[in-house]
Amino acid sequence: MSKNNPLPKINPEKGDGQKKGPKFTIYWIYAIIAIVLLSMQFFKMPPDLAPTSQQEYFDQMLIPGDVQKIEIVKNKERVRVYIKPERLSKDFYVTKFKKDLSKEKGKIQNAPLFEFELTGDVKNFKDDLKEVYAAHPELARVPEKAVTDPEWFGPIFNTIISLLFIVAVWVLLMRKMGGGGPGGGGPGGIFNIGKSKATLFDKGAKVNITFADVAGLDEAKVEVMEIVDFLKQPKKYTSLGGKIPKGALLVGPPGTGKTLLAKAMAGEAQVPFFSLSGSDFVEMFVGVGASRVRDLFKQAREKAPCIIFIDEIDAIGRARGRNAIMSNDERENTLNQLLVEMDGFGGDTGIIILAATNRPDVLDSALLRPGRFDRQISIDKPDVKGREAILKVHLGPIKVSETLDLHKLAEQTPGFAGADIANVCNEAALIAARKGKEAVDMSDFQDAIDRVIGGLEKKNKIIAPHEKSIIAYHEAGHAVCGWFLEHAYPLLKVTIVPRGTAALGYAQYTPTEQYLYNTDQLMDQICMTLGGRAAEEIFFGKISTGAANDLQQITRIAYSMVTAYGMNKKVGNVSFYDPSQENTFTKPYSEETGKIIDEEVRGIIDEAYQRTLDLLTEKKGEVEKLAKELLEKEVLHKSDVETLIGKRPFEEKKLLEVEAENTAAAEKLAAEKLAADQQHDTNA
Repeated sequence: MSKNNPLPKINPEKGDGQKKGPKFTIYWIYAIIAIVLLSMQFFKMPPDLAPTSQQEYFDQMLIPGDVQKIEIVKNKERVRVYIKPERLSKDFYVTKFKKDLSKEKGKIQNAPLFEFELTGDVKNFKDDLKEVYAAHPELARVPEKAVTDPEWFGPIFNTIISLLFIVAVWVLLMRKMGGGGPGGGGPGGIFNIGKSKATLFDKGAKVNITFADVAGLDEAKVEVMEIVDFLKQPKKYTSLGGKIPKGALLVGPPGTGKTLLAKAMAGEAQVPFFSLSGSDFVEMFVGVGASRVRDLFKQAREKAPCIIFIDEIDAIGRARGRNAIMSNDERENTLNQLLVEMDGFGGDTGIIILAATNRPDVLDSALLRPGRFDRQISIDKPDVKGREAILKVHLGPIKVSETLDLHKLAEQTPGFAGADIANVCNEAALIAARKGKEAVDMSDFQDAIDRVIGGLEKKNKIIAPHEKSIIAYHEAGHAVCGWFLEHAYPLLKVTIVPRGTAALGYAQYTPTEQYLYNTDQLMDQICMTLGGRAAEEIFFGKISTGAANDLQQITRIAYSMVTAYGMNKKVGNVSFYDPSQENTFTKPYSEETGKIIDEEVRGIIDEAYQRTLDLLTEKKGEVEKLAKELLEKEVLHKSDVETLIGKRPFEEKKLLEVEAENTAAAEKLAAEKLAADQQHDTNA
């Protein structure tokens, strides 16, 4: 080929411009075989056999004396007619066969030339034959012979069709269960059922998520970034004799960003990244899970150094042999194989296992030991600073108002995980768009928070006036208790607008960022929660069903105080809390102790309820003010409550304490600076 006339380049993805025909697959072979079998079944016929009718046989063949013999096929209810060779030159047969068969005596000797179906059964045919003989006494009786045709092709054909049908159904079932492509050769096809379902993100794979998209998880990011650095620069760590960790377990509540962190690792790491879920190992066939584990690690060794990420590992990593009823041999076999593979390769192979779960308490202890998962990275719900950083990430593509206060918004979303904050941002954008705004402002975010916490606002829900009054006094009781109890959470907003499926109103608070609670704080929380029920009893003399959720909360807190935290003198400093849930069917205490626990819980709740009644009786005027204002406006914010009943008495005390701490810190800093200056002068 001349260099001046090179061959045209053909793009394999776009084609060469010619229209391609249908792709030949194994289904073409199935279709051809089926067509051939059907043709053999329905079109097989002797070449010289011409069908006729029973009446034509009597009139044109039997009565003229042309018939040599007949055969009655009993199992098919058909008659075969043999014609005398010398009679084949008659016009009837020449016309019938379009040629004179008398010249082909050798070919047609002892061959049936006609065949017809009986109009009735064999007995009727013989009766008709007798009538013909009776009507023509001169006619010589034709020899008759009853035969049975061997049926060999029909059963074979039916067997083949049945087998093909069974195989087709089996292939379809395997493909549905495993998700394989045509021909069963896909990732989950019948021939690849034991293969790993892991998705491979190789070095050139594009993953749009990076560590810049992960906010509020600074400590966890440092840990996983170090793991990525291990794989990029192993000598930096092994030069001092250290070993690369084999695995890290991401532990945290749902929605905190465990999977997002793993996706960011896939985007940042310049190494192959295998991603799959714990449920991908589970299959209805015994041994498939263990086979997939082996295949996964086989692929990983070929791609090393690499990372394997198993999401929701508790699907296969649950503790073994905890009780016989809940045991699952197939899942335990899969876990055993995973344990062997994780501890079966050397520390220098460069395979790191990353897993995520929100149920670390149910995992097998053998899975958590060093050498398998060397590190457990805790990912908790973000604090105020973390929520503010997460908001900045999610508000990036959203047009927000210049007056939006991110810090205040972060304070109004306590206990929200990253997924909750993302949902709030999206809901706020949708609410602003529904209102026709050009930018999302604070009111839209507050509406979005209300929607996420309480559900969709039920504007068309008709509530009777007396019920609305009960709801208003109920919520006012909550608000006043929270306002005048020192350790209760600060009130943010109270509303009687119905939301969701059951919420007829609610009071929203701003929980403080703390991890330890003392007895006084928990008792104040119980009193605040009982404020609605107490207000109903004080102002209406009867109680309603509106406090069902409140009672659930205080019962949980009270039982935790007695059975888990050791906050009761009579029960003592014992804890009956079982995080591993090993004693599912037996209680770790006697019936007598159980009776004491119930009595003490009732005593705590009764004491708190009486305290709440006393407080609201004293502050009866404040409750009435809030309730009437709620009936008029339906929503009251913290500033409205301050206008009605004054500032919260404990906030001024806290402000004075903070100012005193700041003053003391400033004085200490000034004294240290003065001492440093004096030391500098002495040295000079």
